[in-house]
Amino acid sequence: MTYIAKPRLHHPTLPVNRVGFTRRDYEGKISTLCAGCGHDSISAAIIQACWEMDIEPHRVAKLSGIGCSSKTPDYFLGNSHGFNTVHGRMPSVLTGANLANRDLLYLGVSGDGDSASIGLGQFAHVMRRGVNMVYILENNGVYGLTKGQFSATADEGSKSKRGVVNTDSPIDTVSLALLMGASFVARGFSGDKGQLVPIIKAAIGHKGAAFIDVISPCVAFNNHAGSTRSYDYVREHNEAVNRIDFIETRPEIRTEYEAGDVIEVPQHDGTVLRLRKLHADYDPTDKVGAMNFIQQHQARGEIVTGLLYANPDAEDLHEHLGTADVPFNRLEAAELCPGAGALEKINAALR
Repeated sequence: MTYIAKPRLHHPTLPVNRVGFTRRDYEGKISTLCAGCGHDSISAAIIQACWEMDIEPHRVAKLSGIGCSSKTPDYFLGNSHGFNTVHGRMPSVLTGANLANRDLLYLGVSGDGDSASIGLGQFAHVMRRGVNMVYILENNGVYGLTKGQFSATADEGSKSKRGVVNTDSPIDTVSLALLMGASFVARGFSGDKGQLVPIIKAAIGHKGAAFIDVISPCVAFNNHAGSTRSYDYVREHNEAVNRIDFIETRPEIRTEYEAGDVIEVPQHDGTVLRLRKLHADYDPTDKVGAMNFIQQHQARGEIVTGLLYANPDAEDLHEHLGTADVPFNRLEAAELCPGAGALEKINAALR
């Protein structure tokens, strides 16, 4: 496998932010995702948000699970801390890291398979505990690493690339995050950078569990029957000595539309995604209203985007537990182990 590294040299005229970094200082390795993948657009939005907010890269810890989405932390903030966990277990690892060092900015990156299937329990608990983090779910409705099966977020009635119809009800992670106690909930579209970057910046500035569901179309599994560029056609006509998958280069799906509008976004497979952007007078502090609003428009076949809910008075896990102000990883042994007398008092209180 050939590895292509990005050049380290920067043009001397590149603008820098207040902490002296150019936008390129927030990039990572060259993406190995399919050309036009919405996940790369999300990475670009994260890069832009962190650069505009003057965040020092070494103050960021990015964690992920397994899946196409969980590969993306390698493609942004290359000079930050990173940990790729096992499938569906990113939330618990992030929680432990946050408890050990509360001074870092925690970015949890996951996918609909990683969070809504094997990791659904962990997703629910990290939301209700109020861990101070930005949890970004890159949602494409398929298992991209295992050839495009339906994920738990796929809409009922949707068709796979092989024509199979999904008969299961979808899990709406936005509604679930609201129900489980997330104090910041938003939804974006990977092709709408003008909306997504401010949402990410707002989530970073929020104290508590901030969740962003980002609709991110998959370009690899939208091919259709009859195309001479489809997987099936290439495999049937491929007599080469090496068996390779062919992924047709697709243009990135982008869109711009005003607050309060509904837009229909054609996908590569011919289906249409209906996005409704929240109106300027929408009240994001009304949790019950947000849940009703989401369900009402979901019944119309519309996916609501924007800041859906935010609790300005939210507390995080450290406040819930009453932990020390000093990060645990800086405490000395005497402070972490106060002695037998203190342990006896704790045990007595539990009897």
